[in-house]
Amino acid sequence: MCLAIPAKITKKEAHNLAEVDILGVTRQVSLDLTPKAEIGDYVLVHAGFSIEIVDEAYAQETLDLIREFPDLAADDLPQTV
Repeated sequence: MCLAIPAKITKKEAHNLAEVDILGVTRQVSLDLTPKAEIGDYVLVHAGFSIEIVDEAYAQETLDLIREFPDLAADDLPQTV
């Protein structure tokens, strides 16, 4: 199963790339599919691409569900000891 995870854009970079924060983990993603995305926007990220801009309420609701069911995004969550 594939899952797109909400991420907040923290920095825009050259070549349509951006740095995003996903539950405290920083990743680099392509903005090729969401060229209007700006710093502070929440985007859905799948396979290294931002695929849709979403509002903060939707993003937070989805992130809360992921926190509740960590197995949904086990590969993307920071490991806790």
